[in-house]
Amino acid sequence: MEKIFQVKHLFYKVDETTILKDINLEIQKGKYITVVGPSGSGKSTLMRILASMISPTSGEVMFDGKSIETYDPISYRQKVSYAFQQPTLFGKTVRENLEFPFEVRKETVDEAKIIDYLKMVNLDESYIDKSVNDVSGGEKQRIALLRNLLFPPEVLITDEVTAGLDAENKEIVHKMLNQFNQRGLTILRVTHDETEISAATDKITIRKGELIND
Repeated sequence: MEKIFQVKHLFYKVDETTILKDINLEIQKGKYITVVGPSGSGKSTLMRILASMISPTSGEVMFDGKSIETYDPISYRQKVSYAFQQPTLFGKTVRENLEFPFEVRKETVDEAKIIDYLKMVNLDESYIDKSVNDVSGGEKQRIALLRNLLFPPEVLITDEVTAGLDAENKEIVHKMLNQFNQRGLTILRVTHDETEISAATDKITIRKGELIND
């Protein structure tokens, strides 16, 4: 199986504090990997480095066989997308959020595609023109994920995206992510949710900034 990420001797320090220590890791294309470990262990830091949101203190991160430092930042973010625990919708309406991925790519907005994607997460087309202030937390998370996936990246990193969601919303998010993974999307999921952890087939464990081989 083809490697999408290779991480070699990666360190990340803040002043004198070592957050990540000598991380060596290979991630295969198309995998759905659950990243686990205690709070403060360095999970999100590693994911942010993979997403090129922060730079390691030392070490190397390769994506598709090339150093991530060689990629144009905008095109890299279209390849490796990061979904946050606290979803943020901008502007005034849901429409502005779901048309944005088309606009940044200078493509014609495909409303039929937007409606199909909304249906995928149990939202009908009436949501397009709703105010961002009139959608619930669970709906907001689903819409924010759709914004990431309207033009599917090669890798989606999700950082506690189901934290705080009720069981129904969690199930909708899980179903959507599984669908995209089955289409070939590589997913790296940071979670503390025991149900998600026990259901995971591929896991990476980080403790005190180090990769643990379970």
